[in-house]
Amino acid sequence: MSTMNISLPDALKSFVDDQVSPRGYSTCSECVRELIRKDQDRQHLRGLLLAGAESVPTAPVDGDYFESLRARANRGI
Repeated sequence: MSTMNISLPDALKSFVDDQVSPRGYSTCSECVRELIRKDQDRQHLRGLLLAGAESVPTAPVDGDYFESLRARANRGI
């Protein structure tokens, strides 16, 4: 694992320090790593949403469509 030193304004450092124990982190570094992972997930989801928005619809979105999605979700597909 690599090391990175960062500088934070006092308010951000206090925020991170205050998050460690109540959220179950052992260290400030663990908390910051989790924040970075969440941002990665957010960016990935945004990319998927944008790709979906740019895609051409292939089937009508009606009650049957949503019912088939529910059925697939219930089957774990």
